[in-house]
Amino acid sequence: MTKRNPVASLLNQFETLILDGALATELEKLGCNLDDPLWSARVLLDEPEKIRKVHYAYFKAGADIAITASYQASIEGFKKRGISEKEARVLIKKTVELAQEAREDYWQEKMESARPYPLVAGSVGPYGAYLADGSEYIGNYGVSDQLLYAFHRPRMEALVEAGADLLAVETIPSLQEARVVCNLLKEFPGIPAWMTFTLKDAVHISEGTELKACAELLNSYSQIAAVGVNCVTTAFVSDAVQELKAYTQKPIIIYPNSGEHYDPETKTWSGDNSVHVDTAAADWAEKGAGIIGGCCRTGPEDIRGISRVLRER
Repeated sequence: MTKRNPVASLLNQFETLILDGALATELEKLGCNLDDPLWSARVLLDEPEKIRKVHYAYFKAGADIAITASYQASIEGFKKRGISEKEARVLIKKTVELAQEAREDYWQEKMESARPYPLVAGSVGPYGAYLADGSEYIGNYGVSDQLLYAFHRPRMEALVEAGADLLAVETIPSLQEARVVCNLLKEFPGIPAWMTFTLKDAVHISEGTELKACAELLNSYSQIAAVGVNCVTTAFVSDAVQELKAYTQKPIIIYPNSGEHYDPETKTWSGDNSVHVDTAAADWAEKGAGIIGGCCRTGPEDIRGISRVLRER
């Protein structure tokens, strides 16, 4: 039996919930070198206290939910670095512990009656993130359901065992991967999850499947606590929220990039970042988004702005 859905419970008390922003962006500002297939998970090996510091900064900025540093922390990825499966599981669990510790530090110091006690969401990044070739923005991996199942299961198990409040199944580019993870969730009936997709345009996910088909699929899974998009340009968000609103009754979660576009081949960012997530947040909430935050190239200042805008509503 699925445990009480913390997202639904909080949205019954608060009109919107505020998510954190980019982890990697802030770690780079702290001097971390993320030029590694493990990306931000590399910091778990060398400087875990910096991850905790970033989580704390987001809680201080107003985040009601922290996403753990496990996005690219897969068993297979760690094995490539010569780390055993046992040690890899310990490291994945540590991502939850770091976020929990930051939450406790913040809450004991700054407890606010007008804010909910924050949640910790265990990040379940896509198979494409492990490939480290930009596949999460393309989809069409050309792999079997069985391979995706074997890839995702150990990390999900470790995050659940570590006590994550829910799972953040994020940056998913394909309907195949979405379906595999939804079915895999049934093996962990005590944990809810949200699922967010990357987009080709405002109404199609990266592989080309219609966003409405994704919403309709997720409607049939009770453990899916929210559905939405992440790691997309801000230009797609308003239309994507309206599209989702038409096909699901589940809460809608959105956390776009700064507005720029990522080129996975050159690993560079370009484009217009004039539409800031904080100033756009009120419009997205008005259109139906219930959980709003930022992804790549956003930081605590953006989340502070979102918090100010949404709590003024």
